Amino acid sequence: MKSANAWPAIVAAAGASAVLLGAFGAHALSGRLDAQAMSVWHTAVDYQFWHALALAVAAFAAPSGRERAIALRAFGLGIVFFSGSLYALALGAPHWIGAITPLGGLAFIVGWVALGLALRARATG
Repeated sequence: MKSANAWPAIVAAAGASAVLLGAFGAHALSGRLDAQAMSVWHTAVDYQFWHALALAVAAFAAPSGRERAIALRAFGLGIVFFSGSLYALALGAPHWIGAITPLGGLAFIVGWVALGLALRARATG
C-alpha cells in the first residue's frame, strides 16, 4: 500500500481509537482511577481527538508537498507521544514516561506550523 493510500485508514484509526479510549475511560476506568489520573486520561483523549481531525485536514485539504508530509508525520507522532504517554501515566506508568509528553507537544506544534504553511500555499497558489 502506498503511503498516500494509508492516510484514510490512519485518520480513521486515530478518530475511532479516540472514541474507544474515551469510552473506556468513562466506563471501565471510572472509579478505578483517582480524579487526577482521570483528568490526565481526559486530556489525552481530547488531544487525540483534535489531532485526529488535524490529520484529516492535512490528509485531505492540504496540497501534496513537503509541508503536508511534515504535518502528517508530526501529527501522527504527536498523538503517539503526547496522548500515548498520558494514557500510560494515567494507568500508573513510571513518572519518567512523562518526559516523552513534551516531545509529543512539540510534534503537535510542528504539525500545526507545517499545516499552516501547506494551506497558505494552497490559498496563494
